[in-house]
Amino acid sequence: MSIREWPEGERPREKLLSRGIAALSDAELLAVLLGSGCRGKDAIALGRELLEAAGSLDALLARPEQQMRATGLGPAKRTRIAAALELARRSLAEKLQQRQSLGNPRDSGNYLRARLRHLPYEVFGCLYLDNRHRVISFEELFRGTVDGANVHPREVVRACLQHNACAVIFAHNHPSGVAEPSAADRAITQELREALQLVGVRVLDHLIIGSGEPVSMAARGLI
Repeated sequence: MSIREWPEGERPREKLLSRGIAALSDAELLAVLLGSGCRGKDAIALGRELLEAAGSLDALLARPEQQMRATGLGPAKRTRIAAALELARRSLAEKLQQRQSLGNPRDSGNYLRARLRHLPYEVFGCLYLDNRHRVISFEELFRGTVDGANVHPREVVRACLQHNACAVIFAHNHPSGVAEPSAADRAITQELREALQLVGVRVLDHLIIGSGEPVSMAARGLI
């Protein structure tokens, strides 16, 4: 039986309109994005299949393209979900830039996690802040493979000066999902901190993005 044949109150779109978005399960929300089923399955069954293949909603959002290809979804359905995820990321970025200042690692952690967690390669980025710790912009500075990204202090200093930054928060992802700072992470953070001190730019934090909550090196006493 297709979703169109279900009682009206049980159809995901009608349920959303009548009872609100919080009334929908994860699979039903995915069904709204998918729009219709395929391969003999309705949209909710496809949503459940995506969640089961990923293992969790968090894992699905971390690697959406990989998970969707594995379940055989076509480009139209993949692009709908990708667009929804990008809108969520941009919303987080907008909220971050509207803050009067960044008071703790959680303020920036949610945005940076959404921005970097899903990537299959390592990215090193920089969140540029003014003298009141308000966000100027975020920029990906270096890209690498799953083994790491080559970070060049001279390029970081140049970028900070170009953005007229007074402070920065570094972030990079670990595609393995393990967010523990490595010896190399600690070494490059110290090297960057020393280089930026020469031009009056403070390093407030370095966030490591993995599959769980971001790890703050500042909170660990490593900065």
